[in-house]
Amino acid sequence: MSVSQTSISFEGYAPGNFFDELIEASGHPRPDAAPLVDAINRLPDGDLIRRQAAIERSLHRMGITFAVYGDTSGTEKIFPFDIVPRVVGCMMWRHIEAGLKQRIKALNLFIDDVYNAKEILREGIVPRDLVEQASTYLQPCVGLKPPGGIWCHITGTDLIRDADGAVFVLEDNLRCPSGVSYVLQNRAVMKRNFPQVFATCKVRPVSNYPSRLYEMLRELAADRVSDPTVVVLTPGMYNSAYYEHSFLAHQMGVELVEGRDLVVKDGFVYMRTTEGPQRVDVIYRRVDDTFLDPKVFRSDSVLGVAGLMDAYRRGNVALANAPGTGVADDKVVYVYVPDMIRFYLNEEPILPNVPTYICQRPEDQKYVLAHLDELVVKPAGESGGYGMLIGPHSTAEQRAEFAEKIRQDPRNFIAQPTLSLSRMPTIIDGELHGRHVDLRPYILHGISDTWVLPGGLTRVALRAGSLVVNSSQGGGSKDTWVAAEPGHGEVDTHADA
Repeated sequence: MSVSQTSISFEGYAPGNFFDELIEASGHPRPDAAPLVDAINRLPDGDLIRRQAAIERSLHRMGITFAVYGDTSGTEKIFPFDIVPRVVGCMMWRHIEAGLKQRIKALNLFIDDVYNAKEILREGIVPRDLVEQASTYLQPCVGLKPPGGIWCHITGTDLIRDADGAVFVLEDNLRCPSGVSYVLQNRAVMKRNFPQVFATCKVRPVSNYPSRLYEMLRELAADRVSDPTVVVLTPGMYNSAYYEHSFLAHQMGVELVEGRDLVVKDGFVYMRTTEGPQRVDVIYRRVDDTFLDPKVFRSDSVLGVAGLMDAYRRGNVALANAPGTGVADDKVVYVYVPDMIRFYLNEEPILPNVPTYICQRPEDQKYVLAHLDELVVKPAGESGGYGMLIGPHSTAEQRAEFAEKIRQDPRNFIAQPTLSLSRMPTIIDGELHGRHVDLRPYILHGISDTWVLPGGLTRVALRAGSLVVNSSQGGGSKDTWVAAEPGHGEVDTHADA
C-alpha cells in the first residue's frame, strides 16, 4: 500500500513512557483534544496525508523559509510542518499566561534596575560580577530610560513539560525573538486545508497578533506625536529571519527598512523616500544590539544607523526592544529569574525554571564535570541549539572537550538535567510516532497592558529520540490550538484569517 493510500488514526498510537500532549497513558485522548482525535480518526483513507502534502506545497509557494548560518550552499529551507496540531486546555493556558505575565514584568524591572539603580546587585540577590561581566551587559545603555519604563516589548519564552506534564521555563528570548510568522502562517494553512476540524473545535485565534503589535509600537510614541511613523529595521535579505521581518512589516502596513535607508539629523531619525526624508518615530528593530549604531557599539557595523543611540537617548525615537535587553536572556542570569520575581514583585514564581547548575560556582562545576554523561550543557550566549552538549547522546571525546571548555571559562556554561520532554503524535513515513516538543509563546509588553498570544510556536524534534527542536538542527513546527473558555471568548472559525 502506498503512503498516499494509508489510513492514519490514533488507534495504534502509544504515548510510551512520556507525557503526551494529546493522548493519555490509557490510550484515550485528553478531554480538550478529543474532538480533534475523533475528527482525524474519521477521515477517509489517505486524506490526512494528502492534506499534509497540500500544506507543504502551500508553504513552498508562500516562501516560508529560514536560512542556516554556516550552510555553504547559501540556500534557504522550508521550515518542516506537521499537520497534527498541539492542543492546550483553557485551564493550562490560564496558568501559562499568568506565569508569563509575571515573568516579563519582573524581567523588565530587572533590566531597568541593572542599568540604573542596581538595587538587586547591591542586595546581593544577583551577583554583581555575573551581570557586569556578561557580554550582553552594554555600558552605553547605563542610565537609559525607555518610554514608559519598558525595555522588552516583544518576548518569546521557551517552555517545556516534563514526564508529569508540569510546565517549566527553559529560557527567555528578549533580544530579537523570532518565529511568530510561522505561528500565523501555520494557522492560515491549517484553516484552508482542515476547515471541518475548525468547525468543530473551539480554538482561540492568533490572527490579531500583527494589529496588537502595531498598536503597542504606536503607543511608544504617543506622548510625542499623534500619528507616529513605525518601521521594521532588518539586517537584510541574508538574515535567517528575513522572511519574518518582511511578513510582519507587510501585515502591519509599515515600511521594512535597512540601516542604509535611515539617517540621523539634528537628533531625529529620518527614512529616505522618493519624496524626501520622512521622520521615523518608532523602530521595531530586528538588528542585534551591538550592530545598531557604529558610533556607540561596533564601529565596523554596516547594518545599523550612525547616531541612532543619540536620538534614542534624547527621546526622539523609540526602539523595540530597547538596546541592552540581552542581559536578561543570558543563560546564567536566567537562573536568578525566580529570585527577581520574589525581589521585585514579592510573589512566588508561577512557572518554575528547569533546575540549573552554574559552572562558575565551584560546587556546581564539580558536580557537572562528574556527571557530564547525564546533563545538557549550554553556553551562556548561544542560541538556536548550537554549542550544546547533550550528555546521554555524547561521546567520551565530546565530554572531555566540554570539560576542558568549562574549566577554561566556567562563567560561560550552565548545565541542566536531561528532562523527559513531552511528546506529540507526528506523521513520520506515513504513520503517527511520538516526537518531543517545546512551546514558544509570544508576549507583547506595552505601556498600557501585557498580552500573550494564545498559543505560540510548537517546535518538534523530527528525529527519533532527539531533544533538539530548533529548525537549524532538523526540527519542525506544529499549529498550537488553545481551547477557548467555555461560554465566552473569541473563537477561530473555518473561514480564512
